[in-house]
Amino acid sequence: MNLLSSTTVFSFYTMLSRVLGYFRDILIAIFLGTSIYADAFFVAFRLPNTFRRLFAEGTFNAAFIPSYTSEKIKGKSEGKKFADEVLTLLSLGLLIIVLLVEIFTPYIVYLIAPGFIEDNEKFNLAVDFTRITFPFLAFVSLSSFFAGILNSENKFAAAAAAPIFLNLILILSLIISYYFNLDYALNLSYGVSLSGFIQLIFLIFFTFKFYQPSLILRNKIRKKVKFFLKKLLPSIFSSGVTQISILVGTIIASFQAGAVSYLYYADRIYQINLAIAGIAVSTVSLPVLSKLIKNKKITQANKVQNKSLELSLLLSLPASIALIVGSEQIVNALFGYGSFTENDIKLTSLALKYFGYGIPAFAILKIFANFFFARDNTVTPFKVSSVVVLINIAVSILFFQELGFIIIPIATTFSTWLGVFYYLYFLVKNDYLKIESKFYISFIKIVFATSIMSYVFHLSLKYFGKNLTYLSDYKILYLLFIVILVALLYFLICYLFKVINIKSFKIN
Repeated sequence: MNLLSSTTVFSFYTMLSRVLGYFRDILIAIFLGTSIYADAFFVAFRLPNTFRRLFAEGTFNAAFIPSYTSEKIKGKSEGKKFADEVLTLLSLGLLIIVLLVEIFTPYIVYLIAPGFIEDNEKFNLAVDFTRITFPFLAFVSLSSFFAGILNSENKFAAAAAAPIFLNLILILSLIISYYFNLDYALNLSYGVSLSGFIQLIFLIFFTFKFYQPSLILRNKIRKKVKFFLKKLLPSIFSSGVTQISILVGTIIASFQAGAVSYLYYADRIYQINLAIAGIAVSTVSLPVLSKLIKNKKITQANKVQNKSLELSLLLSLPASIALIVGSEQIVNALFGYGSFTENDIKLTSLALKYFGYGIPAFAILKIFANFFFARDNTVTPFKVSSVVVLINIAVSILFFQELGFIIIPIATTFSTWLGVFYYLYFLVKNDYLKIESKFYISFIKIVFATSIMSYVFHLSLKYFGKNLTYLSDYKILYLLFIVILVALLYFLICYLFKVINIKSFKIN
């Protein structure tokens, strides 16, 4: 297996999904802008979508893959038995959760958007939309189970491609709503649940070669499954700290008109960088890292850890600088149409800029968490994540009145960087990570390449400034040209400096 090539495959489908997601959000910005319908839909979508990210983007697998790998080493029948029991418990648990949320939806909406209670129409819309979208949670969580089976077989393409259905169906629902003059937000809500069902069927089909699912009802839960369940909740909380922080931010932002939408659009932009630099690398590296540690190949495991960290920085550092330098132009080119005003661009880009400072931290946090999950250690990530979330909440609440919603991306970035250093302390203390001298050399080269790329990016934005204004018709094309140009320049420099070397990322 090659860490770089597998990450490239995963990243390709993730990038395709996110590009479609951007197109979807451009349409939402055009038709809904930052209206009460947009706020209500984003809140309704936030809860199941947070769970989608928690489960589908590696968090469920952080607990499942190491345990499933251990059982498979003993034999295929043991692996299947373990998977069947987990699938049964997961299905029952999700059914209960969905039923409870459907019954108590108004209370759930009040918890995640307490500021909506002042606007009766917005609150009722959010309740209706949440009831429609929430079944998506069950479908996408079950999808993550089948994705975990595929990932453990080092098959990443199908799991990475599955989220494409969500964006395709939501785009289709917006187009249909436009042509037939239907309710945009309502049809988007139905599209969310429909896409979850299609995604599940898609992944079951691709998994069938490796695993034929069966539901097993037992009076007693076996010790191995109990151990997995014991790890699951801490791993969800730990691996999904960024998503939990965003959910907390949504709750606080609901007290300011339009703030939920500003954060949503900013989140959509920086999440593509996190998906490639953090989620893709951690998803691809976890199965092989778990196998090496289970087989006590510590030297090779340490090499995988160093390469994971290097690859994460290779992808996150240039993205971080680009978002800081060109936040306003990026937001304007992607969303500056229709109902999305110049003031909306200014506020969204400000949020994006502060999120940009945290891109490397968001990515590294996921990589560091993997080093513990592969060793069946979920306690330490849980401790780190608890500190990160508590600091985030405290800073957001303390300064919200004074600074408004902008404190949320600032607090998220600040707390995540603290989490990175906290993780590093535990890694050194437990002797889980030994930084190789090669890593430091590669890091210096990455910083150098990023510096050149950033300077060229800044000059390009300045040169094409007139073509990137709010009223420019082709601003998205100019932005794409600039991004492709600087990306090619960056990877060329990295290639010439031998940072990008396929052989060096090979894992036997």
